[in-house]
Amino acid sequence: IGYTVCMVLFITSFIAGFLTILAPCILPLLPVTLGGAVADAHNRRRPFIIIASLSVSVFVFTLLLKGSTALLDVSPSVWTYLSAIILGIYGLSLMFPYSWAKLMLKMPGHTAGERAVSDSRSSAVIVGLALGPVFTTCSPTFFLILATVLPQSFAAGIIDLVAYVVGLALALLLVSWIGQKLVTKLEWTINPTGWFRRTLGVLFALIAVCIAVGLDKKIETSILQSGFFDVTSLEQKIHQALDGTDMPPAPDAVDVVRSANAPQGNSCTTTSCVNGTDTSSSTTTSASTASSTTASAKIETYISQKIPGEVKGGKYVEIAKPAGFVNSGPLKLADFVGKKVILVDFIDYSCINCERTFPYMKDWWSKYKDQGLEIIAFHTPEFAFERDLKNVEAAAKQFGLEFPIVLDNDYATWNAYHNQYWPHKYIIDIHGNVVYEHIGEGEYDNTEKEIVKQLNIRKQTLGENGTVTLGANPMPANYLVQTASPETYFGAQRNEYFGNGDRGRPVHGLFEIPVILDPNVFYLGGTWDVVSEYAQGTASSSVAYVFTAAKMYLVAETSTGKPIQAQILLDGVPIPATVAGDDVKDGVLTITGSRLYNLYKNQLPGRHRIDIIWKSAGARMYTFTFG
Repeated sequence: IGYTVCMVLFITSFIAGFLTILAPCILPLLPVTLGGAVADAHNRRRPFIIIASLSVSVFVFTLLLKGSTALLDVSPSVWTYLSAIILGIYGLSLMFPYSWAKLMLKMPGHTAGERAVSDSRSSAVIVGLALGPVFTTCSPTFFLILATVLPQSFAAGIIDLVAYVVGLALALLLVSWIGQKLVTKLEWTINPTGWFRRTLGVLFALIAVCIAVGLDKKIETSILQSGFFDVTSLEQKIHQALDGTDMPPAPDAVDVVRSANAPQGNSCTTTSCVNGTDTSSSTTTSASTASSTTASAKIETYISQKIPGEVKGGKYVEIAKPAGFVNSGPLKLADFVGKKVILVDFIDYSCINCERTFPYMKDWWSKYKDQGLEIIAFHTPEFAFERDLKNVEAAAKQFGLEFPIVLDNDYATWNAYHNQYWPHKYIIDIHGNVVYEHIGEGEYDNTEKEIVKQLNIRKQTLGENGTVTLGANPMPANYLVQTASPETYFGAQRNEYFGNGDRGRPVHGLFEIPVILDPNVFYLGGTWDVVSEYAQGTASSSVAYVFTAAKMYLVAETSTGKPIQAQILLDGVPIPATVAGDDVKDGVLTITGSRLYNLYKNQLPGRHRIDIIWKSAGARMYTFTFG
């Protein structure tokens, strides 16, 4: 990260923290910090103590809960309930001051006067600390720090995080100081047993209940969706004024949808698939669109658009740290610059969005490989099994891909191109300049026209005779994506749609599928091991899911090296052959390798329940995806 970028992020982080005071996501913090300060209005140090404790708590829990995996085994609900309990107890102490005083005086160690001072300070610290675990933010800058800066430079990330927290603390301190000044002028507010403090106690108790049941997040979402002042747009303008670069809005922690963040066409990000709309070549009728995307996926969408170093319009970036080659020996892009036009594509063989582009890649390769086109695919894996050269070779054979494929197992080339999507195509001209790029599916006609255009420029540059014409029988680009169900991961790292178990933590246990299922949520039955990337079942273990889509897929593999079969039920009966996926025969799915399997296909989308019942142990389930 360059010095200029660091300074812009540092300044923006501070401003973003200060501006958070204007955002709905401050909802749980503002009443508590302000109420905690005015509850003891004669104590001028109290706001400083509360907000200092809050700042430390926000900083620490941001790193532990959001910026690391240190507390991966601790359910997020533990911290939520703990915070709610602390705030609830403090509210009760304000509502019933005499009872609370009697309880405190029974505790040994201090006189009543000493205890009053001690309790005042302790309660201020505890109130501040209690808010850290439940703090969320609407700031795209905050997400940029966590998702991009910290992984690239821990020191820079810490500095930016401190700047954000300091800005937030100063804004809260200003509001608390003003509130305390106003309250001290009203004598009836100072009475420790008066109605004012009791009302504050009720407020604290209500906030505690809201936090415990998740109502605070629902209220925040409603406020944002109602058209409340969007502070993120102000952040974007400030960032643009500082470095001249537009920063697109990022979704916040309460999962508010901003469809403008969806990439072109249909694509997979590093955390999930996003169904966007590409009207030039295909129609998407997804009811989920960006709303079905996980918050982390939308953060990645924002990050990919923000990272400086735009490739298009500049020189090509060389292959970095290849882990292997398929369909060729070791190669470099430089081997073809000045000789050929290069089509680069980032792919992942188990991503359905990539799979749907493979026929077009094959078509272009067969038409133009003898006229100066070179296609090189960078295979950047999403799951561990996709790092295996043999698996990539098997996939290339399965899909009939004959052009060179470079294994980018360390994401080195991916990061060099500042990429975040599968698929993502770049066209590099005869001079080595990136002249075209396209994210996701669609625009096949435009891509092919650009290929032909660059091939003719190549001919002119090299003094070759003849003209390259658009190939005959271009493939139709009318694939219809029809889904209202989101990509659903089974591994603890991303299993936010886990219906009957703890989300976000590895677990081994016996599960029972309930009678009534919520849609777009998976339920496990029988004995399962849920680890970071996948869930692995035993014989007779099962999974149930209610989906709405025209097609359903499963990314899975066998851990035993032997085929594993599962009975597929649709709406409680063996899946009919008329809608059974290509990988389901006579109602049975057979897992033979590590790849994407088609479970269900139909002409029109519909809501159905699917049950997968494994006949033997060892199947690893990674994700459901839809189309």
